[in-house]
Amino acid sequence: MSIRQGRRQKFRRKNYMCGIAGILHFDTNRKVETCMLEKMTRVLHHRGPDGEGIFASKNIGMGHRRLAVIDLATGQQPMFSEDKKLAIVFNGEIYNYLELKSELEAVGHTFHTTGDTEVILCAYQQWGFECQEKFNGMWAFAIWDSREQHLFISRDRIGEKPLFFSLRDNSLLFASEIKSILAAGYGYDRNDRLWDIFLSLGYVPAPYTFYKDICKLMPGHYLSVRGGVISERPYWSLPSVDEREMRRDTGKILEEFEALFSDSVRIRMRCDVPYGAFLSGGLDSSSVVAAMAASGSKRVRTFTIGFVERSFDERELAGQVVQRFRTEHSEEITEAADFDESLQKILFHFDEPFGDASAVPVGLVSRLARRKVTVALTGDGGDEVLSGYPSYLNERFAHAYRRVPRIIREGVYRSARMLSTVSRGQFRYRANRLTRVLRAAGQSFDNRFLSKLAAVSRGSVRELVANGVPQLSTEEYLEDVFSRCTFRDPFYRLMYFQFMVSLPDDMLAKVDRMSMAHSLETRVPFLDHRLIELTYGVDKRIKTSGYHSKYILKQTYAKRLPQALVKAPKKSLRVPLREWFKQKDFDGRLEELQRIDFGLDRRIIREIVESNRTGREDYGDFIWRLFVLQRWSCR
Repeated sequence: MSIRQGRRQKFRRKNYMCGIAGILHFDTNRKVETCMLEKMTRVLHHRGPDGEGIFASKNIGMGHRRLAVIDLATGQQPMFSEDKKLAIVFNGEIYNYLELKSELEAVGHTFHTTGDTEVILCAYQQWGFECQEKFNGMWAFAIWDSREQHLFISRDRIGEKPLFFSLRDNSLLFASEIKSILAAGYGYDRNDRLWDIFLSLGYVPAPYTFYKDICKLMPGHYLSVRGGVISERPYWSLPSVDEREMRRDTGKILEEFEALFSDSVRIRMRCDVPYGAFLSGGLDSSSVVAAMAASGSKRVRTFTIGFVERSFDERELAGQVVQRFRTEHSEEITEAADFDESLQKILFHFDEPFGDASAVPVGLVSRLARRKVTVALTGDGGDEVLSGYPSYLNERFAHAYRRVPRIIREGVYRSARMLSTVSRGQFRYRANRLTRVLRAAGQSFDNRFLSKLAAVSRGSVRELVANGVPQLSTEEYLEDVFSRCTFRDPFYRLMYFQFMVSLPDDMLAKVDRMSMAHSLETRVPFLDHRLIELTYGVDKRIKTSGYHSKYILKQTYAKRLPQALVKAPKKSLRVPLREWFKQKDFDGRLEELQRIDFGLDRRIIREIVESNRTGREDYGDFIWRLFVLQRWSCR
């Protein structure tokens, strides 16, 4: 067995995360090449710039990149059990590790370190696979049991931390990022069957990736590998609730939510390095800052990214939170000049096309925060936990709208369409949005849901990919997803999809990659599994009281916020791409996008670009997806 540990002395008093990699050859006589493992680990440098650790023993090898976050100099990884029979590499944080440590000490376990990694090892020794149910945190870890010749790989409940794996050359490879698996040198073909899904969703959902034979481990699942046999099994799922029996005891719900949210923020502030919070000016991140200010004795550091375009900018509202809680604040402006650098960074850190352009400001705010802190709490997940997206209100509106006599609905729709044709500027965009809402409200949920996914019509997406490789259609994919959903009410079906698909594969992937790109650890209080399990079973009429969203938060922590912020209309984290792509500076890039043959119908691309340029439609987000796909395909 060979072990190599590297560390920088200035981080001697810290524990480490945040990138893992490993190889298991199924042929027990085949030794893992340390040089291959080093290549896989080295490309994860950005996830852990403070050092590395390598373990190789016969047919198993594991590597770790380290980012200093908590504890003393006793937490190097790979870490071993006292009898040296277990080895672990771990990416993430177990926030309740102190409580679990006390529980394990009470039944006879002795600890030689003061961090959370050894707690995972001892928990596995005590409870086996059931240890996963004990953890409150975000993680991807691998434990090798040399006695049983067994590899155990786990990913956290909701998918905050990534884990990719591949079966190749009679071996299992796994890593925190795809580039680490690619570094092993086996060579992987592109999976072009996913273009339809990518253009519709803006990302590739688990278990798929844009590479054949590389998969994402599903959130809330684990791999058990023994004797060349691989089993993937769930250990956690969303609560099984009857939509006819959703909770309506409002007072008790508010009491439980406030207590759990406070505790979630408190345990996520555990670290021995400077920490702060992303502050967008929205309700969720502002509530996190309020809870941090109430829980800690230190002045909270906050970080905001703004835009020159006022309709996208929330710095004024963020400034009110800064004044209310006297935070130590930093902010920067995102401009069109950041486009190329941000696009290249996204292509590098995602290793596959990722079409959510809000990754740009997330990367910039992470860069800003990393200058002063190592850990940042975020408001991500609030819209999922609290059903706060406008689409939830749209579902309630659609339910009411379909009760209106058809002749009246048709008249309203015609008026909205006529208004959209004679309007200009911002008013035209709003009229177009109203037209889409009215058209969708008259459709079935499945058609309405599908039409809202892509920024362009479903027909345009089909035409774009029609002449290429046969596709796994978005319709097929969604049918499979919703086949496992027991809800009939569209509101709850939307909630199910966002927890199962868009949250882990879009929102959390975005935050993980772009924060790790700058060696910054982000923590997400709204996604404490206790909060998810509470709110998932709450009746929609409490979550969206009338046509007001986030009633639960507004009746608890938001009462501590400036009322102008609470009453402000919701602004999603969006980049003003539609305006950027009208600028002369982008003419050359857009001409290249329409000229280069990378597998899509260039005629449809020209129509989309022209509609955005003239202001007929807001296709900025979809053009971004095309840029991402083009640059990735032509590399």
